[in-house]
Amino acid sequence: MSVVAAPGAMAPRESRLVPRLLIGAAVALSMIFVVVPMAFIFSRAFAAGWQAFSQNILSPDTLHAIYLTMLVAVIVVPLNIAFGIAAAWVVARFSFPGRKTLLTLIEIPFSISPIIAGICYLLLYGRQGLLGPYLLANDVQILFALPGIVLVTMFVTSPFVMREVLPLMQAQGSEQEQAALTLGASGWQVFRRVTLPNIRWALLYGAILCGARAIGEFGGVSVVSGNIRGQTNTLPLQIDLLFHDLNVAGSFAAATTLTLLALVVLIGKTIMESRRA
Repeated sequence: MSVVAAPGAMAPRESRLVPRLLIGAAVALSMIFVVVPMAFIFSRAFAAGWQAFSQNILSPDTLHAIYLTMLVAVIVVPLNIAFGIAAAWVVARFSFPGRKTLLTLIEIPFSISPIIAGICYLLLYGRQGLLGPYLLANDVQILFALPGIVLVTMFVTSPFVMREVLPLMQAQGSEQEQAALTLGASGWQVFRRVTLPNIRWALLYGAILCGARAIGEFGGVSVVSGNIRGQTNTLPLQIDLLFHDLNVAGSFAAATTLTLLALVVLIGKTIMESRRA
């Protein structure tokens, strides 16, 4: 007597096989494109020993590059938080002509190369630029100094906070805020006790993304900074400079610092995602 398998009898095995293959492929690709390069960076950084690593990482130019990178991030992130909240508030709470145009303008940094943004600032604030003669006459230096680096970094990071906060504001609506206003709360009290608690995780998530982008920015900063050793080189620029100077150990030592900063940001991002979930 023959036994005929019921239709779909192999479905459970197939349904288990496909996710396992996808997970295996994801793990393999992560190992190839993330873990192996990171391991290579650390192995090359310590190839000459701990003493050589410490000498390279504690060189004055590299220390100044780390300091400048963190300073730019400390300046840019709070400014972009304020801008992102204000922009998301306007778009989510008000309907006005040009609303879609405003959204498009805010998202322009996502579609423009950072190098193009740096060139635009160069043509605007450079000595031969639109505002260059006025700045030169008043002894104001924007380019090849901290202000220029901050401005171009703000440009490339400006949409991150708004993009995270805006969908949440639109989904929550304004009923709670209107109720608080009806009960006599001031505008600042409404923001501090109603709006801010509702968007706090999205706000922190956007701030983390903004900080990560600010720390790793290379293209735009390379145009406006002038690549002055020990003065206007951020950490990504310092890594590139050391590598072109054939100081491979020094470049990989500096790269480990940037990698560790990226890992800290990644851990923070993971925590924020779990909190939001």
